[in-house]
Amino acid sequence: MIVIEQILSKEDVKAYRQTLQSVPWDDGKNTAMGMAAVVKQNSQALASDAKVQQLANQLLNKIGETPKVVSAALPHQIFPPCFNRYAESEEYGFHVDAAVMRVPNTQVVLRSDVSMTVFLSEPDEYDGGELIIATEFGEQSIKLPAGYAVVYPSSSLHKVTAVTRGERVAAITWMQSMVSESVLRENLYQLDQSIQSLIAAGNTPRAELDRLHNVYHNLIRQFAHL
Repeated sequence: MIVIEQILSKEDVKAYRQTLQSVPWDDGKNTAMGMAAVVKQNSQALASDAKVQQLANQLLNKIGETPKVVSAALPHQIFPPCFNRYAESEEYGFHVDAAVMRVPNTQVVLRSDVSMTVFLSEPDEYDGGELIIATEFGEQSIKLPAGYAVVYPSSSLHKVTAVTRGERVAAITWMQSMVSESVLRENLYQLDQSIQSLIAAGNTPRAELDRLHNVYHNLIRQFAHL
């Protein structure tokens, strides 16, 4: 579970929110399957709308331009981002994301390894609405500033608690990683972040950095599935 700081700027968030006010919304149950539909109470921006597709493509570009997301998820394929909205009393009970997803109106199928939520509402705009992720260390509650994101294994049970005041707007997407094993992916992320910290510090000999880079990329060569 990794927090991505400011994947969208405040100006980006404002533009997204303004656009989302003028697009059609649908019952969120229509995009859920099986047991998830029973516990889903929210609205979802209509994915076929041209404005929604434009926002989704813009967010895909942001994801690809954000090194920390790439390092954390090692994405091979990314599902087009969806936009959801929780009004007062709406919630999404505990569920697990579908393991295999088909991109709408295409023959593209991807395995969901990594889930990502991008917050588009400020925490003080609503009460409740926390993203709760069940982990081996207990339930983790997440409520981040607008423009921030969190990535976590799609295999995790998670829910969004009931909104009791205001409105919660967010974007969600799923990624098929080049490295499907979450523990290995986490270790690669930690190794990459250490390398980046050493580069930023500027006092590590180039030969040592080259050696670490060699180990990192050779591990990806060994375990990546394309």
